[in-house]
Amino acid sequence: LEPEAMADEAREQYKTLIRGLLDLTDNLRGGETIPPERVVCWDEPDPYLVVAADKGTAKFSDVANGVAGEYGFWLGDAFASGGSNGYDHKEVGITARGAWECVRRHFLEAGKDIQTEPFTVAGIGDMSGDVFGNGMLLSHQIRLLAAFDHRDIFLDPDPDPAVSWEERNRLFQLGRSSWQDYDRTLLSEGGMIVPRGSKEIALTPQVRAALDIEGEGPFDGETLIRQILQAPVELLWNGGIGTYVKATGETHSAAGDTANDAVRVNGSQLRCSVVGEGGNLGFTQPGRIEYALAGGRINTDAIDNSGGVDLSDREVNLKILLRVATDDGVLGTEDRNVLLRELQEEIADLVLLDNEAQGLAVSLDSLRSAEGLDDLRDLMTGFERAGVLDRSSENLPTWEVLAERAEDGKGFTRPELSVLLAYAKLHLTSHLLQSDLPEDPAAHGYLVHYFPRRALERVGEERLSDHRLRREIVASQLAGDLVNLMGAGFVHRVSRGVGRTPAEVARAWLVAAELTGRASLMRELRMGRSAMPVDATYRWLRGLSRVLERTTRWLLSDPEFGDVGTQAAVEEHRRGLDRLRAAFPDLVTGEDRRTFERLARDLEVDGADESTARGLVTLRFLDQLLEILRVHRATGADPLDVARTFYRVSALFWIPWLRDALFDTAADDRWEQRAAQGLAADLTWAHQQIAGTVLRHRELAGSVDEAVEAMAERARESIDRYQELIRDVQAEERLSLPTLTVVVRELVALAEELGRV
Repeated sequence: LEPEAMADEAREQYKTLIRGLLDLTDNLRGGETIPPERVVCWDEPDPYLVVAADKGTAKFSDVANGVAGEYGFWLGDAFASGGSNGYDHKEVGITARGAWECVRRHFLEAGKDIQTEPFTVAGIGDMSGDVFGNGMLLSHQIRLLAAFDHRDIFLDPDPDPAVSWEERNRLFQLGRSSWQDYDRTLLSEGGMIVPRGSKEIALTPQVRAALDIEGEGPFDGETLIRQILQAPVELLWNGGIGTYVKATGETHSAAGDTANDAVRVNGSQLRCSVVGEGGNLGFTQPGRIEYALAGGRINTDAIDNSGGVDLSDREVNLKILLRVATDDGVLGTEDRNVLLRELQEEIADLVLLDNEAQGLAVSLDSLRSAEGLDDLRDLMTGFERAGVLDRSSENLPTWEVLAERAEDGKGFTRPELSVLLAYAKLHLTSHLLQSDLPEDPAAHGYLVHYFPRRALERVGEERLSDHRLRREIVASQLAGDLVNLMGAGFVHRVSRGVGRTPAEVARAWLVAAELTGRASLMRELRMGRSAMPVDATYRWLRGLSRVLERTTRWLLSDPEFGDVGTQAAVEEHRRGLDRLRAAFPDLVTGEDRRTFERLARDLEVDGADESTARGLVTLRFLDQLLEILRVHRATGADPLDVARTFYRVSALFWIPWLRDALFDTAADDRWEQRAAQGLAADLTWAHQQIAGTVLRHRELAGSVDEAVEAMAERARESIDRYQELIRDVQAEERLSLPTLTVVVRELVALAEELGRV
């Protein structure tokens, strides 16, 4: 057949495929589910079917939507994203831009800003490709030393960043270019462009030096590609098609890409510092893990190049929303199409925020993993027992492997953490969808902020309630938001520790997040916006996650929390918290005050202004402020007087030291951590009881200070005995939980005694 006839035949076969899919799919008409004709259905109705454009079918979106139109399928042209009235991924450059967010993070963590400092790159692909072409234009500091695709090999041993960027941009604008179109006069000395199929290539000295190639040669094209993959560059950018890296213990057949068997290398052979996986399946998962264990910085392709899928999802959901408006006559078809085009960059910005958040999530869990393995190891075990996860098929390490790594000072790798994060999100999402939390007014913001503000202004925010996938949007957005900051192990750890469902944990976290102002804090600490160094930013993000966990646990332990709605719980606590937080620097005393001042100074040294520093550090004490409000509700005393009493009692009974000692002693052992949590709860109860006792007797004394002194006099002998016990424990060479248990029990008994006086 002639090429045109072949293309026509391909379209007809594609139509047949799409018709076959729609013949088996439920439809929607007027909100009623219409099952397919002459089909016996054993499952629940499911009218959600979309077509994802991939290699070979990317230009068939209009074809698929045409078939959907013939069938009257409810999604309309949201059935296949892209097309005439959709988002062209290459035009938007979304996959490359998303992966670049991850690459930037790798380099910033290593102390380099690739947007302002030159860096060396080797690449897989050519400038006509979507991911490679867009990616190699995302920084004017790129020094592309070598690249290859299925046709040619490009070598430029000492490129000028500005000159080479301009030439790459020219090739990208050509559309169907190849490396052979590169202006050879712009190559640095010794530069070369040769066909990949060359049998004999005489390399110049400059190329040998740039790629650190040993041996006399000559080389054929396949040997040269292996050298490029192993080049000592800062970034290996995969923007092509094929699997080029495996693990040493894997066979080439495990890669499932026979066309590249001759050029494939092992992860341990790579000498690049960072890998950006803009393309799919550039590495096998064992290959990624091997490279990461050798010190390389890499995520997974599912993390790096998720931007394309994310953009398609958002396009589909936006079209579903806009269709509600067009069906109501609020928005004409052409107006809708114009609005879609106008919103393209705003949608892309939302996608890039997702990429940025996912890269950050892996980094935060990597830091947690470096401190201890038990939490994530328990998560894997829990998921395995529940049938959620098959550790072997996901190439996750066994307990024995983790123990061996721990001896070498290593933990989970970023590729492994990427997998665990995905499972944690999916697991939480499924639990949220089985609960009523997606309908909770407190979670409505996740639906509102999923869409560009201009879209809601045009169609009316009230139409969100008619969106077919509103529950799924809320559940997935909430799960992603929570897990990205709190880590893969958070929900499993808290759920098991307090005996609550994952949805109940998420509900409490949602309240905690509102009370802390988490959203605004995260915006302030975003990559590139924070004035603080990366390590300081990460330290405070992890501190925020610890505050949120303590607050979540506190809420779940509050018997009144389950009796009020989520939004009511937020409002009830916020009023008192705002007052306490504003006055906190004047209220806190003793060891807690010294901690507050020290942390605020550290933040100011890191670049935060005084107001921001004090506001951030106050969050560290949020669970204490909530305890103060609990005493306020029990006694009716003014919250500020309660706070003053609370911290005077705290200093008198050395509670800050005891609280920190409990968790420092428990270390990473999960059973000791649970024991410490239980003892901390007893400590909290005793603290509140003593503060409440003081406040109830305050009218007999006068000021808060006088009331505390009067209480101390009434129980002088018992308090002296307790303080002597504390001094004895502090003198011990090594603390243990049994030792600290004795102290906590003594304080509990003392609180009960004071309550009877």
